[in-house]
Amino acid sequence: MEVKEKIKEILENNDVCLFMKGTANAPQCGFSSAVANVLKHLKVNFKDINVLEDENLRQGIKDFSDWPTIPQLYIKNEFIGGCDIIKEMFEKGELKSLLQEKNLI
Repeated sequence: MEVKEKIKEILENNDVCLFMKGTANAPQCGFSSAVANVLKHLKVNFKDINVLEDENLRQGIKDFSDWPTIPQLYIKNEFIGGCDIIKEMFEKGELKSLLQEKNLI
């Protein structure tokens, strides 16, 4: 399966996806940890995808979103942003509002 198709399938099958380094329970970088912790704090069910397990996926998600860094958060198939954007949205209450709008919390 092509990487782009694999990404589309992951996004279609999960309302909230976090492409990250490591897993939610064992993050491998501080930025990934920060976003996972925000989602846990909001009590959101999310799929964590460890890009370190697959180099093609690691590069593929960057190409897919046209965003150069990991982590990357998707909600209902829409790219939301990386660590700085997610932290800012969380602090302003925008992330919680978005998740409520989408009936995810």
